[in-house]
Amino acid sequence: MGWLGDLDGEIVGLDTPPLIYFIEEHPRYLPVVSPFFQALDRGDFRAVTSTITLLEVLVHPLRTGQTSLCSRYRDILTRARNLSLVDVSVPIAERAAELRASTGLRTPDAVQVAAALTHGARFFLTNDGRLPTIAGLKVLVLDDLE
Repeated sequence: MGWLGDLDGEIVGLDTPPLIYFIEEHPRYLPVVSPFFQALDRGDFRAVTSTITLLEVLVHPLRTGQTSLCSRYRDILTRARNLSLVDVSVPIAERAAELRASTGLRTPDAVQVAAALTHGARFFLTNDGRLPTIAGLKVLVLDDLE
């Protein structure tokens, strides 16, 4: 996976779907996301995601009463090495508003991208092929990485 080598020493913005695919072992995407999370754990690069990710990953397990899955998500997002879970601060909210105004991104996507940019990410791992081109950020779409 040559794309992983491009991430060495970098900060990567992490969207919600890659985390879900990894934790829930999605058969189609696990071969792509597992090496990413292994490299992250080794410290080949660092990742950043916003608390929007925590909100998004907890909804389904809370609806279905899967408290152990909720705990797994919380543990990974709050304790994983080389992964920063950042609050939606005023600077992130303002940058997200700028992104929404200039690109039409939906609020959750704008917050995720703004958090990544605010914390120095040059890459953003997602599975949303609809994200627009954003200056200074290379969007990595899982479907394109297989």
